[in-house]
Amino acid sequence: MSSIATSSASPSSPPRPLSRPNTLLLLACAAAALLTSGCQKQQAAEKKLPVTVSTQTVALADYAPRTSLTGVIAARTLNNLSFRVGGRVAERLVDVGQHVDQGAVLARIDPQEQESDLRSAQADLDAAQAQLTQAAAAYQRQKTLLSQGFTTRRDFDSADQTMKVAQGSVDAAQSALANAKENLSYTELKAGAAGVITARQVEAGQVVQAAQTVFTIAEDGDRDAVFNVQETLVAQTPSSPAVTITLLSDPQVKAVGKVREISPAVDTASGSVRVKVGIPDTPAGMPLGAAVIGTASAKAVKAVLLPWQALTSTAGKPAVWIVDPSTKAVTTTPIEVLAFDSGVVVVDKGLEAGQSVVTAGGQLLSPGQTIATAGAGQ
Repeated sequence: MSSIATSSASPSSPPRPLSRPNTLLLLACAAAALLTSGCQKQQAAEKKLPVTVSTQTVALADYAPRTSLTGVIAARTLNNLSFRVGGRVAERLVDVGQHVDQGAVLARIDPQEQESDLRSAQADLDAAQAQLTQAAAAYQRQKTLLSQGFTTRRDFDSADQTMKVAQGSVDAAQSALANAKENLSYTELKAGAAGVITARQVEAGQVVQAAQTVFTIAEDGDRDAVFNVQETLVAQTPSSPAVTITLLSDPQVKAVGKVREISPAVDTASGSVRVKVGIPDTPAGMPLGAAVIGTASAKAVKAVLLPWQALTSTAGKPAVWIVDPSTKAVTTTPIEVLAFDSGVVVVDKGLEAGQSVVTAGGQLLSPGQTIATAGAGQ
């Protein structure tokens, strides 16, 4: 038999290498897969998720800024008291801060001179009255003799004239005596009205002149709160604003007053204007000299009130984030701030009613960023 020779690969023989076309195909597929993965990551990075913020719809409101200043309680009426006659002060009966009633004696001067004048005036009156008595008797005698025809008309007229001169001397002496008594009463300085002594200029033993101020008294009654106000604030405040007066040491003590007097001139030293606020029925807890706080509102203006968290800046100027209602994208808009109040920013210009302003979360935004609204306020 003839044999047929067959050939087979040995199990231990190495695998055949791939052909070149197959290798190129595999490399191309791998590169395409890497490129597709990189594009997907880049698109995911470019696609930003919306930022959750809080917004508020712009609406105009009346804004009346409030101004608070510190002042003191002062008397509405101050009286300077003085002796009407001069002399040496013999006695001082009151001191600063003491309350006195009307008619109370505050001080006395030595009355020796006035008492001497009184005695002299009394003696002059006695002498004048004696002369008048004698002249009246002579007149009556001449009158009787004239009716009987035993005297002349000239003697009667002379007696009449003498009596009239004597009567004039008595009247003058009585007036001098009244003046002497009045001068003696002036040696006691009395309070013309009830009040508190706020100043004292003399001491016992000091010689004073007539009309020289001895005491200053603050009369009882309604008090004033006195403030030194900047001229610009005076111009912006209504003509008769209601002013709330609060005692600095005890805020529970309050009163409402009205502006009673505004100084027509600016104090050159402080550059301020003195304003007096009348306090009707002044509480007893507001004594003279007490420190108080006066609060008043200026003229109301139309403005937009936003929380201070809504404020940002652009190019170094105040701005806020505005939300586009169609795209929910944000942009910055410059604004003009009228005032900064407690917890709010008062916007004067730059916003229109109906706009949506970001009030919280603005620090996470960038121009063109889309947002998601967490809450809205009016």
